[in-house]
Amino acid sequence: MTKAGLHKWLPALISALVLGVFAVIGSALVGLSYEGTAERIAQNERDALLRQMATILPPEQYDNDLLGDTTEILVPAELGHKPTTVYRARKNGQPVAAVLSPVITPGYAGDIVLIVGVYADGSVAGVRVVTHKETPGLGDKIEAKRDPWILGFAGKQIGDPPLPGWGVKRDGGDFDQFTGATITPRTVVAAVRRTLLYVTNHREEIFAPLETTPAAETPVEQAQQHG
Repeated sequence: MTKAGLHKWLPALISALVLGVFAVIGSALVGLSYEGTAERIAQNERDALLRQMATILPPEQYDNDLLGDTTEILVPAELGHKPTTVYRARKNGQPVAAVLSPVITPGYAGDIVLIVGVYADGSVAGVRVVTHKETPGLGDKIEAKRDPWILGFAGKQIGDPPLPGWGVKRDGGDFDQFTGATITPRTVVAAVRRTLLYVTNHREEIFAPLETTPAAETPVEQAQQHG
């Protein structure tokens, strides 16, 4: 290229170089921003989950790391079509309760997502609604902030009431339905019953000891073992 040609294209080359530099810097900033935002979102989700669990299982009832002592299961017929995480609460190493989230059941207007706590003796620690799409003023009474209905599960277990009683009163069960909305409470009662039955039938799996990786032996320990 001649000197005249280089002089002609130099401004364009400089502009392209500057734009390239800004693009690289911009991409790096976006990446850093995303990483920071993703970490904050993840932390916010963990905090929200702990707050939800605290409403059904007070922190003073256990002394382990609830978010670190977990197992994951997928049993669509009992707990819904997505994997359910089981958070295991222990005190002095002994099982206290299991909190299952999410427990998904089909409602009137879409999936109802629950969090269900079950004590080691098989009784309900508590049930809360995470998300739902039920009709405002009718089906949304499953929310604890709108109606105390869902608080009535606490202390219940299979046998109290007996299995036939695990339904709404319109179906011959022991639980109230809502005026103008029977499907919503019916499916929530059924979901809690299925959860209790699953925990009861898989107690050893649910409350299995936390698996830990054995610590590496020190040279002294190795010498003692092989000496």
